[in-house]
Amino acid sequence: MPRNVEIKAWVRDLPAVRRAVEAIADGPPALLIQSDTFFAVPRGRLKLRAFADGTAELISYLRHDVAEPRESRFAKAAVNDPAALAAVLGAALSVAGVVRKRRHLYRRGPTRIHLDEVDDLGSFLELEVELADGQSTAEGERIARELMARLGIAEDDLVAGAYVDLLRDRQL
Repeated sequence: MPRNVEIKAWVRDLPAVRRAVEAIADGPPALLIQSDTFFAVPRGRLKLRAFADGTAELISYLRHDVAEPRESRFAKAAVNDPAALAAVLGAALSVAGVVRKRRHLYRRGPTRIHLDEVDDLGSFLELEVELADGQSTAEGERIARELMARLGIAEDDLVAGAYVDLLRDRQL
């Protein structure tokens, strides 16, 4: 199962963070319009990610909900008929929530840097340090912390859970 080390952080000044990311990125970003439908599952998370171009993927992942760099193990599968799959999964599992966002995806070496504008939540930065086979989680954590420092991301800005959790908590 592929692994990465990731963080999620609130962004208070999106233009400033965007400038910092662009200064270290390997190239220009890709713009992704995404809608993630999360399903209630007994272990980890399961989401159907639909893209604006009509493509989609089913993503399962396991990670601890802590506000620090943490390992995530995930699996992805391309989906040919997202509406039909959403209906089947929705009939078998309850829908935990839907997250809609605009994502600017940058790369820096083995790291995916996301600048997300999440509907009803605000702006966030995510780092996903892709780990090679045999590469330690500690090495990924070191890379994530170095990037956090270069981008001005403070420990107090880190978020423990997923966007779907933040949306649910806002509604309570």
